[in-house]
Parts: sequence; structure tokens; C-alpha cells
Amino acid sequence: MRLEFLSKSQNEAFARVVVASFASQLDPTIEELADVKTAVSEAVTNAIIHGYEDKIGNVIIECSIQENEIEIMIIDHGRGIDDVEEARQPLFTSKPDLERSGMGFTVMETFMDEVEVQSLKGVGTKIRMVKRFESR
Repeated sequence: MRLEFLSKSQNEAFARVVVASFASQLDPTIEELADVKTAVSEAVTNAIIHGYEDKIGNVIIECSIQENEIEIMIIDHGRGIDDVEEARQPLFTSKPDLERSGMGFTVMETFMDEVEVQSLKGVGTKIRMVKRFESR
């Protein structure tokens, strides 16, 4: 599944519902679905606020399902992350003036089984997340 939308904050809710709908074919529990929605929300918000800042660009979501897991890619072609390791530290934020908590990557890592971040300054960021669902 591939979804592309403008980096407007009102599209974050749309993105998380689309991914949750796609994931529903794995017959997840309510908790598992909430985990996916929360992680997607954080990753999309990261792309909108940090990737594109005050500009409008495209956010791309690609999802695939294999057996009992979903792989979710959130991609932006924005400014990129200067230091990925620093950005992944709890409470780090590049936008303290916006009262950001700096917990986005921590939240993603808490709710997903795998989180990988690739970013190049001036090129953009790709976040890959994997969630494994219990077999029913």
C-alpha cells in the first residue's frame, strides 16, 4: 500500500487511520492497533513539523504485510535530521519554541518491534517501523 499526502497537520489523523485500516487485515487486537496508530502519528508529525518546517511538501507512507507483521515506511523529502543518534535520545527536540516533548522516537520504539531511521541533511528522512501481531 502506498499513500502520499501534503505535509499539513490535519492530514496526520487521516494517515494513521489509513494505516490502521490496512493493518486490520491481520486481525489485530485493539491494543495492537492503538500501538500502530500511535507510532504512525509520531512519525508523520515528525515529517510535518521537523522535515518540512513551515513549507509544504509530500509525506509518503508505504506499508506491506508478510505473515503476521506489518512494515511501515514514513518518508519525507524535507530538511533531514542533523544527528539521528542525538534525535533519538529521550527529551531531545529541535523545536523547543513549539513546546515539543522530544519523545517521538522513544514513543515509536516503545510501540513497535523495530524502528530504523535513515536521514540525510537536505535530502529527507525515512523511518521504517515493524510491528509483529500475535497469531490468532
